[in-house]
Parts: sequence; structure tokens; C-alpha cells
Amino acid sequence: MTLALPDIPESERTPLVLILLDIIHQQHEQIARLEDEIAILKGLKPRPKIQPSILEATPPQPPTAPQKRPGSDKRPKNAQLTIHHEVLVPLPDPPPGALFKGYEDYVVQELILRASTTRYRRERWQLPDGTSRLAPLPADVIPGDHFGPVLQGFVLDQYHDQRVTQPLLLTQLHQLGIDISAGQLNNILTHDKEVFHREKDEVLQAGLLVSPYIGVDDTGARHQGHNGSCLLIGNDLFAYFHSSDSKSRLNFLEALRQPFTDYVINEVARAYWEDQKLSAAVTAALVGGAGMFADAAAWQAHLATAGVTGERHMRIATEGALLGSLIEHGVSPELVVLSDGAPQFDVLVHASCWLHAERPLARMVPFCEKHREAIEGVRRRIWELYQELKAYREKPNPSQKAGLEARFDALCAWRTGYPSVDGVLKEIQDHKADLLRVLERPEVPLHNNTSESHIREYVTRRKISGGTRSDAGRRCRDTFASLKKTCRCLGVNFWEYLQDRLLGRGLVPRLAELIRGRAGGGRAEGVVAAPA
Repeated sequence: MTLALPDIPESERTPLVLILLDIIHQQHEQIARLEDEIAILKGLKPRPKIQPSILEATPPQPPTAPQKRPGSDKRPKNAQLTIHHEVLVPLPDPPPGALFKGYEDYVVQELILRASTTRYRRERWQLPDGTSRLAPLPADVIPGDHFGPVLQGFVLDQYHDQRVTQPLLLTQLHQLGIDISAGQLNNILTHDKEVFHREKDEVLQAGLLVSPYIGVDDTGARHQGHNGSCLLIGNDLFAYFHSSDSKSRLNFLEALRQPFTDYVINEVARAYWEDQKLSAAVTAALVGGAGMFADAAAWQAHLATAGVTGERHMRIATEGALLGSLIEHGVSPELVVLSDGAPQFDVLVHASCWLHAERPLARMVPFCEKHREAIEGVRRRIWELYQELKAYREKPNPSQKAGLEARFDALCAWRTGYPSVDGVLKEIQDHKADLLRVLERPEVPLHNNTSESHIREYVTRRKISGGTRSDAGRRCRDTFASLKKTCRCLGVNFWEYLQDRLLGRGLVPRLAELIRGRAGGGRAEGVVAAPA
């Protein structure tokens, strides 16, 4: 049974009446959600989400001039191809008196997928001193491994880039004639990948040192049957994934500090403790003695010696020491952290995403016409201000700062009379410094779309393959997701990258080197470009 609220005259819309209407609206939404949950538990379908009729929408304006479809420009189809083989095709039985007029080219592309097994018969010689010497294997054979680099690269590319699950990949290899077990396939995916793990750490260090800002985001990641979290750190130059059992500021700072393990007490750490209101007595106990601790065990021993045992004191002290270690290893204290507003990311210089700040209004369901007009009015003013900030970011003009700040304050001071809408404006006002970071740092985007695009890679993988079962598997998933997305950012062909690293050729430059070159405006030599 649906109750229709009567039309309340403007003179009777007191603050109490508006609050009661807001409560009724929230209860209506909660009842609808509970009805949907009950329907699902009963095996029924929830209410359908009916989209607004497109017949009531304003029809699009026809183009003023004929325009080409995007991507319709013609290009020479064979100009970029490398010809591997040439076959002369003679004309059978040419008629008498026919005159040869040369050749007409016809290009065919083919992909060769077949098993190839090689037996290397290595000579063994006995030397005069009684010892023996064995002929070395060719350079394209991975020592100690009975699966070639192309096969291993194919497995890694199919699993991490093409998102083929292990059972399907095992079936595919068997159909191609490869004799491999499920355990051997798993070993190719997870064992002896230190070369890739080291490069992933290099990517993070280079990205933090040369970037004016980093975007961060997180998503769920199940491991060994338990809920966990995957953190994304990156920007237009790189992407770095780090999975852990939970999400917190401690986990975020530990991920930023990778691959280092030390804890440092310096000016940055002490400033953080002061900002977090850590008591003077605890601070005095912590700063006595050494200022650097090699690992977590040494740091915990220092906390115990200093008598710091309270959960809150230990957490804040550890966060400060991690932040001190981060700065000690060269990260700038002015590095901007761009997030969706989650509090665990509020370290260093923080910036917030405008899209997430406005999102509560977009999700709000109006309960009357006046409420709908208030929501649309606030949203319109937000996006008008957003467009002005966007124009400022493209062409910074310091004389416009005061005017933009005044527009922001006027927006947040506006009161619609609806607590739900006014609450969003108050929340925006509370994050004024983070939302207006662009006025001081125009290089920082107004949204974190890049981070959400990066982390979608992990979300897709989670939907396909679920969680991870071993620590090595979780680490490899993070590593290859990081390297794949970084290759995409830098225009590096991921397949060529895998082949180069597996064979140790060194023809594809280190990704960290490419990041530093791109940040400096240059481009490293020898880059293998990704296909268009």
C-alpha cells in the first residue's frame, strides 16, 4: 500500500515538517530495500529498475555538417606488416605466346599455434684430470626449466592479460598437444617470479619520486576464503596493486613504503604525531634513543621499551614512523594523494574527487517536486563551479583564486531547507581544502577516474577467478596486474615485455626507466610499442 503525501503549502513548510518529510522518505527507501531482500530470500525477483522513457527526452540535434564516423579514415593495410616468407606462385601451363609481366602481391596473415618439442643432445667430455664437462644449453632455453620461454610467456599472457582461467588454459594447452599438469601450470604462474616482483617495486619507487600526484583507490579481494582488500596506487604513468587482509591507513602507508621495511622517527613523523594529537608524554618516550629501526620486530621492541601499549597510541606512532620512512627514502612531503575522500588516504597533501563529493545528490530520490528542484539546483551549481575549476586547471590564473573560493563558499552556505540536501553541502564545506587543491596545484586532476579505470582491471579479474588461495598466487596477481597496467600506460607491448624478461634480453627498457623518461618529457630508446 503506497501513501500519497498531500501537497503542503509553502507557508506550512516549517523546519520540523521538512525533517519529518525527510524521515518518511528515508523510511520508504529502507522498506523498499527490505522488500527486495525478502523477495531474493524467497527465490523471487526484486522490483525491476525501470529506466525513464526515452520518448520524453529531448531528441538530439542533427549534425550541422556531414561528419565521418570515428576510425573510418583509411590506412594502408599492409604498410605496417613484416613479411616473414615469400612464396613464388607460377602460372601452370601458360599458353603459347604469353608474355611474363611480373608479379602481383597477395598478403596472407597466419598464426601458428602448435606444440614443438626439442631434445637437446648435450655432449659430455671427460677431461684428463678425471672431471667431466657438459655442453651448455642454447641461450633461448631457460636454465632448469623444461618449458620454453614462448610457452611460459603464452601462459602468463593468457592468464593475466586475456583473463583465461587456469582450467580453461590447461584444456587449451592439452588441445594444442602440450603435455603439462595442473600443478606445472600453476608453477609457471606463481613460482620463480622474483624478476617481475623486483620490477614492480621499481615501478612504485620511480612513480612516487617523479610524480606530482598519485591517485589511490581500493576494492575487495578475497584470499584463502576470507575478505580482504586490494589497494591501487598510480596515475597516468604507472599502476601498482597491493593486497592485504584489511584496509586502513597503516596498510596504505606500508604499501607506499614498499619494498623498504624500516621505521624512521624524524621531523615528519613528529609533525604527524602532533597533528593526530598524540600526547606529549608518549612522543617524548618515542623520540628517546635511536631514530631508525630496521624492521617491524625492531619497531615493536622500541614501542615496548617506551611503554607505548595503548592501541590508539601504537597505531598513531606506527603511522608516523612509516610516514617518516617514506620521506626518508626520497618521497616529497608535497606529493598530492588524490582519493575518493576515504579517510585512510588523508596523508601528505590530500585532494578529493569532485565526482564522489556530488554522488550522494545524484543517488538521492526526491519525495516531492520541491525536493527534486532543490536537488537539481544544488547539482547545477556544483557542476557550474566544476567547469570553472576545470578551465582554471587548463589555464591557471592566480587572480581567479579568490573569486573561485568565494563561489565555493557561497555554494556551501546555500540552505535549501531539506536536511538531506543541506547535509551534503555541509560535507562538501568540510572538505574545502581537498576539493580546491587544484587552485594551488593545477597539475592535480579534479576527479579520480584514472584510478577507478586502473582498479577495474582487478575487479574484472576477481569476478572471473574469485579469490586467491596461496600467498604466492596473491603476490603474483598483484605483480602482473601492476606490470600489465603500467605497460599500457607507457605504450609497451605486454607480450614483447614478457618474452624479453623471460629470456633476459634487456631489449625492452626497465619500466622504471621509462617512467622517469616520460616524467622528464623524454622517451627511452628501444621501446616496443603496444599494438593500436
